[in-house]
Amino acid sequence: MTYPFYPAPLKRLADGTVPLPAFDRTQMHEATGYLPDKGLVDAVNVALLLGQPLLLTGEPGTGKTDLAYHLSHTLGLGDPLKFETKSNSAARDLFYTYDAVGHFRAGQAGQAASALSFLRWNALGEAILRSNEKKAVESWLPTGFEHTGAKRSVVLIDEIDKAPRDFPNDLLNEVEHLYFRVPELGNEKFEANPAYRPILVLTSNSEKHLPEAFLRRCIYYDIEFPTGQRLVDIVFNRVSKFKDENAALLVEGISLFEQLRKSGLRKAPATAELIGWLTALHRMGAQLDQPLRAQSEKLDQSLSALIKNKEDQEAAKTIVREWINQD
Repeated sequence: MTYPFYPAPLKRLADGTVPLPAFDRTQMHEATGYLPDKGLVDAVNVALLLGQPLLLTGEPGTGKTDLAYHLSHTLGLGDPLKFETKSNSAARDLFYTYDAVGHFRAGQAGQAASALSFLRWNALGEAILRSNEKKAVESWLPTGFEHTGAKRSVVLIDEIDKAPRDFPNDLLNEVEHLYFRVPELGNEKFEANPAYRPILVLTSNSEKHLPEAFLRRCIYYDIEFPTGQRLVDIVFNRVSKFKDENAALLVEGISLFEQLRKSGLRKAPATAELIGWLTALHRMGAQLDQPLRAQSEKLDQSLSALIKNKEDQEAAKTIVREWINQD
């Protein structure tokens, strides 16, 4: 396989296409490679002791979302049930969505169908259903819904600060007591089994938009951006190709990364971007045992993995040139 792939190289497959590398991005977020700091570990344990949601803040790319996956796998619960908050999310969406238009059209067409046929259980609603024995909720499970018995789930509510302000306010009692009602099903109440109470992990890029009443119901932790040896350890665990944490490419790559972060760019690169950049360098053919300064061509070619802002592009090129020429 020949790099670069674009414009297309001369070598092609029999069908005329250009071979491209297979890369599974989930490898960069595997739970086994996650390294929580001591403060985060303590906050998780307090949340588990008190049965309260864990609210995580911090810069994008500091591992807020990955913590939910690490926690869920550590507890033997598989992948978390994830709710991706949108700017138009309503509190009900966390539990279920209802296709009112589809239900109405079915009625107009003379099709006898219950509201349940037009409901879809979402992350926290599914977790609450799964916390109960199957016989207790079986009549509310749609066709194909696999329920193997009461179990606990980790629920990830990602980027809750994206939602309208009323979103967390409308969830106060439901999040605290883990129940919800469905008006479309005769106001049926669904409540979590205390023995398998779902574990809630909420992420936010800023706690400023969250009401105090909501914050009081959460355990809070702000994940600081990693520096020094901790940053090296995170990369070392995430990028499997680095077998030596003292590899010249890794040492100088982190040096340049920290220089870029300190330089006042409008959008400072995050840990996830560092990992992606180092992975790209390696897959482009950069030698791990050679200093990055000696491979400046590949550095120039890969800088787009770190710099994500038009205004930062020229500034970053200047910073890189100065860094290369440092003694």
